[in-house]
Amino acid sequence: MQRTIMDESSGATDTQLRAIRESLAERIGQQKFRIWFKNSTRFTLTGEYLKVGVPNLFIASWIENHFLDEITQAVRSVTGIDAKITFTIDPELTGHQRRTQLDSQASSVSTAQNGARGSHLIRDRKVRDPSASGPQRKKLKLSLETFVVGASNELAYNAAKLIVKEQESPFNPFFVHGGYGIGKTHLLQGICNAAQKKRPQINWHYLSAEDFVNQFVLALKTKKLEAFRRRMRQTDLLAIDDIHFLANKPSTQEEFLHTFNTINLASKQVVLASDAHPKMIGQLSEKLVSRFVSGMVVKIEPPDLATRCRICKQYANNIKNYSAPIPDSAIRYIAENLRTNVRELEGALLKLIAYAALKNEKITLSMAKDVLAEHVERCDPIVHVSDIESVVATYFGITPASIHSSKKNRTVALARHFSMYLTRKHTNMSSSEIGRVMGNKNHATVLLACKRIEELMKKNGELTWQGPAGNKVSKTRTVYAQLEKSISR
Repeated sequence: MQRTIMDESSGATDTQLRAIRESLAERIGQQKFRIWFKNSTRFTLTGEYLKVGVPNLFIASWIENHFLDEITQAVRSVTGIDAKITFTIDPELTGHQRRTQLDSQASSVSTAQNGARGSHLIRDRKVRDPSASGPQRKKLKLSLETFVVGASNELAYNAAKLIVKEQESPFNPFFVHGGYGIGKTHLLQGICNAAQKKRPQINWHYLSAEDFVNQFVLALKTKKLEAFRRRMRQTDLLAIDDIHFLANKPSTQEEFLHTFNTINLASKQVVLASDAHPKMIGQLSEKLVSRFVSGMVVKIEPPDLATRCRICKQYANNIKNYSAPIPDSAIRYIAENLRTNVRELEGALLKLIAYAALKNEKITLSMAKDVLAEHVERCDPIVHVSDIESVVATYFGITPASIHSSKKNRTVALARHFSMYLTRKHTNMSSSEIGRVMGNKNHATVLLACKRIEELMKKNGELTWQGPAGNKVSKTRTVYAQLEKSISR
């Protein structure tokens, strides 16, 4: 007979379940365990099955998409068996949700990524075949069908459709650039998926520039360079995301140049994405820049209000296990107050939906204002990070891409420090958020940068850096005043 027990129970089986939960907490961290498991789940172990009781479908889907592997590993570490995990709605848990728990779960959801795996409420744990994940056959997550078109991205979208339609594209490469979170990756993945759907035998390859660098270095170390070159160059469609990552890597740039030339001469297609125009990517060879601008270079701007509203509606319709209608007033409130990028919109909307689902209430404009008040204040400052980065990069004669890079020369370091300092002053972003935006730096780096600028400001120290026209020297307060003046315009 199956037995349902809680952590507070006693007995041999209770001890075993407590051990499973403790092992799970160690694997995912105490904070995530407290938010999603401590008072939200009930474990029942029977033979080779672990049943996870949850208060509603939303939490079941979230836990399955994000913690299924860790649950399986925790059960294995305690029992020595590969248990099959199932989920079920537990009425007792449904009635004991507390507001503090709802708040913490909703906040956690707003910053997490959607699980890419398919979701079913109750299913057995299945082992995946690693050989099925080859880059030429695995379908990517994003598609052109879900790409919301507006005035800000219509040209880029039409160019993408033309690449898919034509056997030989009229432009090569297709280079799309713009700020973060505005759809560049979505467009690249959509092109790959659409091309494979139209021509099933097409040999395509999608990866980030960082992956290209890592694979190239590994091929050199393992003496498998020819295999790497065959894999990259004998392809019908090569899509590289974040191509600005090649900046300041001359050897890899040379390798990519030959890769591009080989694909181009074979009348095949190269698609690239970057956060800056090719001519604005610092430390990029002139040969590569000339190749990039010889094709079609398109900038994607932040979406306008109408496009943001459509993005919110589409995203809400795609959230699994949530079908309640969202009033247009709440959609418009989010779209009006979050204007920088799509990720902010999705994060805010997901937080609102999670909150409503956990409270079992309908979404209203009043709820949206209440739940997202802090989110809107933090994410929509008067001055945006992109504005600050643009001003600082222009002043020091570099590009925003350099600020995000790992470069540590004097000019880039100085620009990065001023960017972090000014962002801390003009926005409500935390040190961790600033670091994440500026190239995934940790919060300690941001704190040290701000401290250094403060010290230089106090003594009005002399600054030296390499500008486009040669060495430049200026006092700290003079530089600061000029940057502030440009930002406030």
